[in-house]
Amino acid sequence: MSRPMIDLVAGARPNFIKLAPLVHALRRQTLIDFRIVHTGQHYDEAMNDVFFTELGIPKPEVHLEVGSGTHGAQTARILERYEAHLLALRPDATVVFGDVNSTVACALAAVKLGVPVAHVEAGLRSFDRSMPEEINRILTDAISDLLFTTSQDADENLKNEGISDDKICFVGNVMIDSLLEHLKLAEQSKVR
Repeated sequence: MSRPMIDLVAGARPNFIKLAPLVHALRRQTLIDFRIVHTGQHYDEAMNDVFFTELGIPKPEVHLEVGSGTHGAQTARILERYEAHLLALRPDATVVFGDVNSTVACALAAVKLGVPVAHVEAGLRSFDRSMPEEINRILTDAISDLLFTTSQDADENLKNEGISDDKICFVGNVMIDSLLEHLKLAEQSKVR
């Protein structure tokens, strides 16, 4: 019997920092397989490759190569390309991170095809709907099956939006997990 496969979807540099602690945890277990999907929302090679090396995570197995564009054009390309990936290599679940265009687009593609979605950093709010990221947060949380939160106020935000308790899991802050994992390396840096 094969193990369940989950997609860990990242599109922007901060997402890889958030993804790294989960990759390290998944490598220590034998129940679930994973693959990293890079949407290409941030695509500069020099700015991306360093993350895989320094964070100790494998390079993405899937690269959607969406590039830049307006919010609508970029989100549409991500949605279209991730949907094609799902149809070809359907995972058992999709995990999205943060609040970028890749987050909402991949969550939407997955949920429309019946693939369960987990959102890491769910419930965070600026309460400023003029920010594209705020819209991405709200929409992603509304369609996700599991909402992994960083703080009790994130839990409260979700509850205030009508999300049921059984979908909300307080797990802590993956950015702090990454910081602690790489603190010794950072302390050795000559950058001040």
